[in-house]
Amino acid sequence: MDRRQILRQRSEEIIFTNQTAGGAIIACPSFSQYNYSWFRDGAFIAYAMIRIGRLAEAERFLSWGNRVVISSREKIDALGDKLDKGEALSIRDFLGARYTPEGEEDESDWPNFQIDGYGTWLWCMAEYLKAADLSELPGVWQTGVELTIRYLRMVWQRPNSDCWEEFPDEVHPATLACIYGGLKRISPWLDQEGNEEGGTLEVFAEEIKSFVYNNLHEDGYFPKYLGSDLVDASLLWIALPFGMADLKDPVMVKTVELIEEKLLEEGGVKRYAEDTYYGGGQWIIHSCWLAWYYYESGRMVEADTLMEWVIRQQKDDGSLPEQTTEITNEPPMVKVWEQRWGTVATPLVWSHAMFLIVDQVCSESRSFNYTRFEKEC
Repeated sequence: MDRRQILRQRSEEIIFTNQTAGGAIIACPSFSQYNYSWFRDGAFIAYAMIRIGRLAEAERFLSWGNRVVISSREKIDALGDKLDKGEALSIRDFLGARYTPEGEEDESDWPNFQIDGYGTWLWCMAEYLKAADLSELPGVWQTGVELTIRYLRMVWQRPNSDCWEEFPDEVHPATLACIYGGLKRISPWLDQEGNEEGGTLEVFAEEIKSFVYNNLHEDGYFPKYLGSDLVDASLLWIALPFGMADLKDPVMVKTVELIEEKLLEEGGVKRYAEDTYYGGGQWIIHSCWLAWYYYESGRMVEADTLMEWVIRQQKDDGSLPEQTTEITNEPPMVKVWEQRWGTVATPLVWSHAMFLIVDQVCSESRSFNYTRFEKEC
């Protein structure tokens, strides 16, 4: 069995091992800070399950998320009341991004107001419904979906942490792309007549898209956050999988060019140029994401190079880390973080999910001898 096949097998094992009986997916079992289930990470992991035909496991995660949202109904109602009355808000008034396997919010001081995961959860649900060939949204999910959409209508323009639990005072295009993608994809499964404030989901989604395009960087690219000169590799999400921008959209092309220039180095992709978390190394998920973009754009050789790099990062037991620390923005910060939290999170379940997703994209998008390619990797 070659290294690519080993990684496929281990990736599936690691994903299924880290899903609880109740459906939650633990981000990393061996890293204390990541002993939670994120809506965002879990949605992408569940999508990997869908891609490999494990619909029952994906459904369990989606149902776990549904239960969490429904249990938050009073919090959503209270937030709406405060907004209507113009009352001051605190960070505790918003839903969390991560929960314990039992569905309890993380009450630590670590930033937890992120809304990207709720859009991603809706998107993943739509992918599940399509794969399961369901023409209607299951009744048990109806309330959770409606509550989620109501919540997103209230908060989408509010500054909140990006997908890295950072920059909580900013508005992030990648986050808005998650919401846009979730609304667009789930829309066909909802009866939207008379039960939504502010218009249909299509109108809501297009409002978000217009907002993002009206706030581009003056040089014609998507910024990490509004008003920033930085780019972030998560901006790739705007095209894939959320479809806010076409692959050939000049704004997307410019953004990718900047990601290549500033974040791609020797086969691995960093998060953003000023990142110092564990030194600011190269992330598995982003190397996969850029490879995905390349495969869909017909840039096969470049995509293969990135996937070969990912495959080489697996440990002796076949596990993938969150990031590597050989090439970083700030090398001294590696030790600082290791002393604080230990070594880099390994295995990161999201890393394994992204490998499986893009491994399938590779198989589906190429026409040459795939068996030979596997041996070469």
